[in-house]
Amino acid sequence: MERTVPKTATEEIDLYLRTVYSLLRSTTEIQIRTLEEVHAGMNSLLHPDARNDSPDAAAFIYSILRLPDCMSKVRLIILGQSSAVFDQHGICDVESWQPVTAKARRRRCYFDGKDRLGCFIASRTDIEDVLPSLTAYQIEWNKLHLLMQKIPTDFKIDDILISNEAFSSLAAHLNLAEEDLLRLRIIWEDEFIDYLKLIKDHKCAFRVNLLTGSLTEYWRATRAWWENIERSYPDLLKNPVYFVSSNTHSITNLLTGFAFRKKDILMAFLEKEGDEKLKDEWEQIKNSESQTNLENFLYYLLKKAQQTPGWTYLKKEQRAYEKELGIIRIASKHYFDVDAQVIPINRINVEELDPRLLNHSDLAYLKNSNALILNIDYPLGLAAYNILTKVAEHVSPVLGVYIMGKAATLNGVLGDVMIPNVVHDEHSKNTYMFKNAFSAKDVSEDLIYGTVMDNQKAVTVLGTFLQNGKLAEVFYREGYSDIEMEAGPVLSAIYEMYRPTRHPVNEIVNLYGLPFDLGVVHYASDTPLSKGKNLGAGTLSYLGMDSTYAASLAILRRIFKMEKRRLINNDK
Repeated sequence: MERTVPKTATEEIDLYLRTVYSLLRSTTEIQIRTLEEVHAGMNSLLHPDARNDSPDAAAFIYSILRLPDCMSKVRLIILGQSSAVFDQHGICDVESWQPVTAKARRRRCYFDGKDRLGCFIASRTDIEDVLPSLTAYQIEWNKLHLLMQKIPTDFKIDDILISNEAFSSLAAHLNLAEEDLLRLRIIWEDEFIDYLKLIKDHKCAFRVNLLTGSLTEYWRATRAWWENIERSYPDLLKNPVYFVSSNTHSITNLLTGFAFRKKDILMAFLEKEGDEKLKDEWEQIKNSESQTNLENFLYYLLKKAQQTPGWTYLKKEQRAYEKELGIIRIASKHYFDVDAQVIPINRINVEELDPRLLNHSDLAYLKNSNALILNIDYPLGLAAYNILTKVAEHVSPVLGVYIMGKAATLNGVLGDVMIPNVVHDEHSKNTYMFKNAFSAKDVSEDLIYGTVMDNQKAVTVLGTFLQNGKLAEVFYREGYSDIEMEAGPVLSAIYEMYRPTRHPVNEIVNLYGLPFDLGVVHYASDTPLSKGKNLGAGTLSYLGMDSTYAASLAILRRIFKMEKRRLINNDK
């Protein structure tokens, strides 16, 4: 039985993608300006004012956060799957260039210090993420550039740091709300004035060179990624495995108790480096005036401390402590940026667990387990299919697959949690139906600020910019309110883990009766139907810990429950 989205809802996006890939077939560099018109023609929910003369601040900020900080100096962006691919095209030692990162997107990138940026890509999804971000960045930069030319010559940009009147005047000249200009100041920090002067001095004119777009190269990169993990922990080939796609902090924080061990140091950090909001929150927690969970507060402080000069030693200490407990962190090297952790369940120290994991049962049985938890830093889009397929090829048995990730919500607010049992995948055009291991009750007791919505319908989109009002209206009308990027590729891989054929295309697919456990939980990080209310306009920040840890607790409780059941059955 087939199910399709009306062609009228996707034709602008289809045109954009056809244009992108036809241009990328060229063996030479392509100019991003050739994509500007079709980009604007998509009417993207994340870039609704692309054609307006006034800047679309939310779209610009969204792009800034997902591209490295060096973009103001970059002219050429080079995309390839691995350092070997760069070498084959005469760009040797790309990894000796300066490593650069984006604030809100994990992608291994290197800046040559002049005008070239090299990025490792894991799948076609990276192309469909990078190019729209570059295009939006360029469009909005150049709008600001033109507006800056109209500012009176006697206006001194430096004055905006000392004069509220000058700040307001600049915002008016740039057709920006003052709060949007303030957001740019926060993002650019000490370089705020330098960025404004750069915008005034030159237009943005990106070029892109895709070294190779072959599927073989993506598979080769994924194989090399897995081989690095296999070398680091050979027992993965011999032991049962629970596969988790989440992040690299919440699972280990819940299992190790490291933040509690460092509570006094974290309180010292709060006193010396914390902002007033965090200090006020701590006072409310101490006086029982806040609903905030103490554990989540400490985890947030630990994260902030590890990112602050003078306190980064806590990261090294945490890694050493995890190693004592048998937890191995495996950094990806020479390829896409997806780190992994291997956690032997029988090495878990019950006495060090987050107290919320101890409220349900005696966990002494974990010492008898021979199973491992393989936790990866969640990949983007189709990379999830490549990775899970590769893991399943080498690991047996897989006892459970659990996916935690960010999503946009069409019917909730930031920080809500959505639990789907239907996923429409825009990659395969399949609609997957499955029994989700999680329900609202598994998350709600630990979620303080948000709402849990189970029995939801999710749609896996091609990219964050590749959504428009027509598409959102179609999905929302059909009950799809959870928009994300990984679940569809994961479910395509799961189909192939227990069926003898490759996943179908454009069908309704029943995934009930799997021989292993399956759980998918998303937390809302965007509300695209609210104009400007995306992560370009704000971030989950501290409150994001609430939904992240509620979901992580549900995953660990589920693994513990399944492992207890397995051990009892093995003893019979």
